Amino acid sequence: MYSKLSAYCTSKKGAVQDYPFGPEPLVMKVGGKMFALLSEHGQQDTVNISLKCDPTIAENLREQHECVVAGYHLNKKHWNTVIVDGSLPLADLQAMIDHSYDLVFRSLTKNERESITKNLRVK
Repeated sequence: MYSKLSAYCTSKKGAVQDYPFGPEPLVMKVGGKMFALLSEHGQQDTVNISLKCDPTIAENLREQHECVVAGYHLNKKHWNTVIVDGSLPLADLQAMIDHSYDLVFRSLTKNERESITKNLRVK
């Protein structure tokens, strides 16, 4: 699941992989800002993904899904960590990634957003 989630994150326009904290976690950024953190631990290959989230939606997701908790080592108001245990379908995880990416992308300056979009058209 780690490779599917990292590939999906990387497919977002302007997304880049980074390791600012060492070999773990894999940090996905757009415009230099984080929108996802992926880690894999233990013998069970447990995958966690932390995603930015609108505070109201973040709280609702935590109430509805046991596998969604407040962001680990992150601002707990704006970040959720999802323990990828199979209880959420891949489509739901992708929708959460989309939401996180969109929040971060929209927070970029107009020039940064246009630069990302322009660079994609040139390629």
